Amino acid sequence: MNTNSLSFTPIKIGPLTLKNRFIKAATNEGMCKNGIISKGLSKFHEEVAKGGAAMTTVAYCATSKDGQTFIDQAHLSKNTTKDFKSLTDAVHKHGAAAQAQITHAGAFTFLPKQFSSLKPISANGGFNKFGVMTGRYLKQKMTRDDMDKISNEFVQAAIHAKESGFDAIEIHMGHGYLLAQFITPFYNTRKDIYGGNIDNRMRYPKEVLSKVLDAVGNDIAVTVKFSQTDGKIGGNTIEEGIEIAKILENSGAHMAQLSNGLNVESIDTMFGNPLPKSSVKPKNLIIRVGMLMQPKSNEPDKEFKQLYSLETAKKIRNAVDMPLCYLGGAQNISNINTVMSEGFDAIGLGRALIYDPYLVNSLQNGSVRNSGCTACNQCVTLMYTPGGTACVEDGGYGGHKPELNTIPASQY
Repeated sequence: MNTNSLSFTPIKIGPLTLKNRFIKAATNEGMCKNGIISKGLSKFHEEVAKGGAAMTTVAYCATSKDGQTFIDQAHLSKNTTKDFKSLTDAVHKHGAAAQAQITHAGAFTFLPKQFSSLKPISANGGFNKFGVMTGRYLKQKMTRDDMDKISNEFVQAAIHAKESGFDAIEIHMGHGYLLAQFITPFYNTRKDIYGGNIDNRMRYPKEVLSKVLDAVGNDIAVTVKFSQTDGKIGGNTIEEGIEIAKILENSGAHMAQLSNGLNVESIDTMFGNPLPKSSVKPKNLIIRVGMLMQPKSNEPDKEFKQLYSLETAKKIRNAVDMPLCYLGGAQNISNINTVMSEGFDAIGLGRALIYDPYLVNSLQNGSVRNSGCTACNQCVTLMYTPGGTACVEDGGYGGHKPELNTIPASQY
């Protein structure tokens, strides 16, 4: 038994108390066919809750239809509250909490033309490299009116999350989505008060966070996920990552989860290693774009290393007092104890819980000490297939049934 490990003790995050320190990190599930909050999605998160994680995060919930990256994506609205409530009820049955990650794609959208603007919004206007394959060659620079509209959509999404029974929301400020398009100098070259130094680039994301905290922060936890480094020349370095964390702390975020990288330009920085070249499917547009860009990344042949983010994350830990969730290559109980000993408050697990959603219970009862996940990243390439994200190896769950991703979660 590993009951003496700090990782199995409760933690308070804003108004929320978790039973232990393990959080299922948001990993796009790919289980919302045509935007349906499906039985497959609900079952996936219920298994994680059964398996002992204190909180499971429903990934990539769009704040509006126009803020989606693709058509098969969750959207927090009045129309999805009933199905999301079925999901959160299923998670709560097992003593776990549910968190909704809320985001807006900005220019990183692959929606069919008829479903969104031909000129998606972003921090900057001009050429939109993400839109080449969908005919959206230009993006438009956000105006002050645009900013007010989008921040209000974040607030409404947070309110819908609370109404759906979520115990927490995670505002996605990393990986190259809209708020990250403001934060990183790799995208943001504005000359006004929303561009330039890191304080200016954080100005709008900070506004969004403040509005969301005012709306729901007394009732549910409000956390943030951000990239501590971008992994690209011209992007944010760890020095700027430290400043981002300080701004989030001063703005009242209840916790920050420390991620890395940009979705397309530095996948290896995000995952600790590249996507597998052998698994690219021609019909898989987003993965194909990532693979086309991957050879241009800094380290296209980088090998996976356990705790690959720890050294940079420690610098942020030393700079702020706010609760921090470490994310990046925690594969066994020894890794986890190391992270706890460095002063982190929680552990984010992604691929390890895709391989085996019961890992936390198994670590606690001592039946296993190491995850069987090999970090091959084949699960990532399955995101946009009918069955959604799943392990291709013999994990504890064994994959998903595509038909469940077409049935609403509330349908019996």
